[in-house]
Amino acid sequence: MTDTLVDLALDPLGPHIGADVRGLDLDRATDAELAAVRAALVERKVLFFADQRLDDDGQVRLGRRLGELTASHPVVAGVDERHPEVYELDSADDGFADVWHTDVTFMPRPPLGSILRAVTLPVGGGDTTWADSQLAYDSLAEPVRRLVDQLVAVHDGNREFGYYLAHRRGGRGSVWEGEVVTRLDPVEHPVVRVHPETGRRGLFVNPGFTSHVVGVSEAESRGILDLLYAHLTKPEHLVRHRWRPGDVAIWDNRSTAHYANRDYGTSRRVMHRITLRGDHPRGPVDPWRGPAVVEVSG
Repeated sequence: MTDTLVDLALDPLGPHIGADVRGLDLDRATDAELAAVRAALVERKVLFFADQRLDDDGQVRLGRRLGELTASHPVVAGVDERHPEVYELDSADDGFADVWHTDVTFMPRPPLGSILRAVTLPVGGGDTTWADSQLAYDSLAEPVRRLVDQLVAVHDGNREFGYYLAHRRGGRGSVWEGEVVTRLDPVEHPVVRVHPETGRRGLFVNPGFTSHVVGVSEAESRGILDLLYAHLTKPEHLVRHRWRPGDVAIWDNRSTAHYANRDYGTSRRVMHRITLRGDHPRGPVDPWRGPAVVEVSG
C-alpha cells in the first residue's frame, strides 16, 4: 500500500456511520484508492460499493490487498477447496445472521473487518443493519461510561457453533491463528474497546456471542448487558442497507455490530464473506499493562 491517499467519491448515509462509495471498481482499484478505502472505513465504519463484478477469486484478491485474510470461519469450512477464505451464508443451509453480533468475537483475536458480497438475493427483504458502537458509547451518560470502562465480558461461540463443530466437522475446525480449532473455549474481552487506529472507545459486547459480564452477579450482568444492547441498537446509531445484485459491503468489526433481516420467507439468500485478521481487543484499562495509549497521527 502507498501512503498517498486519493479522494473517494463518498455519499455519507448519516452524520457518523455509513457511506456509499461511487465510481470505484474494487477489482481494478489502485493501491492509493484502496488505502483511501481503508482510511474511510475507519472514519465511516461501513462502506457500500454498488455494481461490482467480483467473484470468489476477486473477493479474495481484494481482501489480500486490504489486509491479511483469515480462514473463512473458525468452525465453518470455506465455500470450496479453492477458496478456504470464503464463508458462505446460505439461507438454504441455515446460513442466517438474524441476531445482533460482531463477527467472531468468541476468538482471542476477532477479525479487523469483513467484506460481504451479495451472491443470490431474495425478491424482497434480507436487508442488513449496522450499529455504530463508538457513537453508542459516546452517547451513554457519563456515570455509565465510567462503569463500563472498567468491565470485562465473556464471549462464547458454543451456543451458535459448538454443535456444528462437534457433529458436522467431527471436532476439527479451521486453522485459526496457526492452530486447528478443536474446541471453543470462552474468551474475555473488554466491554469497551479502544480502537487501535484512532483511540476512540466503543461498546464491544453483542447478543450473539457475549455470555456475561465478569465479576458481577448474574442479575447484574443481565441488567448491564440489556442496557447496553438496547442503547447500542437505538435508531440514531444505525444504518440499514438494502442489497442489490453486485453490491459489496466492507465494515470495521472494531467499531460496529450488525444484523441481517430474516424477512424473506422461503426465498433463498446467499452471501459470501471474507474477514481480515485482527488484533487482541484492548480496553481503557488493561489490568496487565495499564491504561491503553494509542498514538494517533494527523
